[in-house]
Amino acid sequence: MTKKYRLKTSCPQCGCSAVSHLSKDEIQKRYGDLPNVEMECSECIMKYEIPMEEACPEWDKDCKLKEE
Repeated sequence: MTKKYRLKTSCPQCGCSAVSHLSKDEIQKRYGDLPNVEMECSECIMKYEIPMEEACPEWDKDCKLKEE
C-alpha cells in the first residue's frame, strides 16, 4: 500500500481549509520541487501560496522530496 501524505492549507482571505491526501509520486507530479504550494480556494476563488513545509510537515522529515 502506498503511503499518503496530508497537505493541509487554509485560505488567508476567508479561512476555508483544504486537505489533500497524496502519495509521494502525486506530490512530485503536482508540485515538483517548488518551495511553495499554489492553491485556489474553492469558496472565494482566491489564489494563494503557502510554504510546502507548512502544508505538509512530513516534507522534510519523511518525504524528502526536495532532495530527489
